[in-house]
Amino acid sequence: MITNVTDLQHGYPTPAHSPNEGEVTCWLLDTRDLWPGDNISTAKGAAEALSLVSVQERNAIRGKMFVQDARMSLASALLKRLFISRTLGIKWDEVRMARKGNEKHGKPCAVDNVGRPIAGIDFNVSHQGGLVALIGFNGRSSHEYTPSGMVYGMISPTTQPEEVMCGVDIVCVNERDDYRTIDAEGFDGWVDIYDAVFSGEERWSMKYDVDYVTLYDGTILNRDAIGRHDRCIARDKPLTITTLSGQDYSFSSELILEAKLRRFYTYFCYKESYIKLAGEALLAPWLKQLEFFNVRSPKPGMEARCSTHGRWGEEVEDVEVHMHGRPVSDVRMKIQAFEENFMISTAIQGDIQGLKVPAFKSLNLQSDVLAFARPPAPPKREERVHKRMASDPIMLTSPRRPTITDPLLHTLYTLKDMPTMNDNPYLYAREVPLCLM
Repeated sequence: MITNVTDLQHGYPTPAHSPNEGEVTCWLLDTRDLWPGDNISTAKGAAEALSLVSVQERNAIRGKMFVQDARMSLASALLKRLFISRTLGIKWDEVRMARKGNEKHGKPCAVDNVGRPIAGIDFNVSHQGGLVALIGFNGRSSHEYTPSGMVYGMISPTTQPEEVMCGVDIVCVNERDDYRTIDAEGFDGWVDIYDAVFSGEERWSMKYDVDYVTLYDGTILNRDAIGRHDRCIARDKPLTITTLSGQDYSFSSELILEAKLRRFYTYFCYKESYIKLAGEALLAPWLKQLEFFNVRSPKPGMEARCSTHGRWGEEVEDVEVHMHGRPVSDVRMKIQAFEENFMISTAIQGDIQGLKVPAFKSLNLQSDVLAFARPPAPPKREERVHKRMASDPIMLTSPRRPTITDPLLHTLYTLKDMPTMNDNPYLYAREVPLCLM
């Protein structure tokens, strides 16, 4: 039981919050091979998963135009409920969620039975291209509990204890639709479309900086080797460079644009995961004042144009975050490549000293999610009988005849109208009135 009004009436104090004693969880669920078919309502195996979410969530999932989006939306709902249930130690069907602030667009949160957000727990999800990621903070261990089991530190409209917030974002850099605008207006023109999101310095770096270029044979050229070719903003131009060691390389400028596009999505992924810390949208008025420096796109988890699934790539965690021109010291961010085209950025903010953001754990739908959500099966009749026999004060030493020391009970058992005695004497013995025991 999470909430008890009596505890609030007694005015129990809220102890100091110690988020550094908590832990961070990172999960990844791949839906690309789940619930096959063109309709989530009739997809194989989807009925059970849909039964585990709320009616409102089910309706929203079934209303998706594309089945791929419905799969990710369903997986997202399952992961949020799994995290809340595990963190708070409550049953799956006891999970309650609402939104902080704006009822329609606010950040989802766990709430008690009367709708108040619960302190010490925060989470965020993101999905893209069939992947669904969750990051969550569990500060429950730093809380004390009232005698009735209510969590101390309940957030109310008048008290806002210091908390840890989490954000996550997934991007896929293989968005070929981007190239139509790039071919028409150049890469610099395409970047300027996002003038309302990124600062001038960020956009300049996107246009003219290159981290590295990966050639078709797997050779990686760093920015020093690329030289002034980093100013290239158009595709399909033949380029030739000579490295300091005297090695000549010829390649298409398309590889330069691919590297820059990957760098752009690194910025985008960082910015999205940061603004999702508090549930802000891309329309937040301070977006251009939020700047990232020392940005470097992580190398993919596999060689270019390979199809191997599930391989993690480079992790980068030395980005610098600035707001209104000043460093932000209470946030920790990192980004990691997954397979060839995905990148996942995480952010935590608040009292994060001592907190570590672990590697993402890939979850299995059946064994990690559905098996946890399913209520335990009721014991079979024989199992119930054995459990009752084990706890009964009357010790039955024979499966056919009980050993009974009470003379009155012994007389009752010797009556000739007890045909079921040999079948199950224990069950008949339980029918003796308590006043005779």
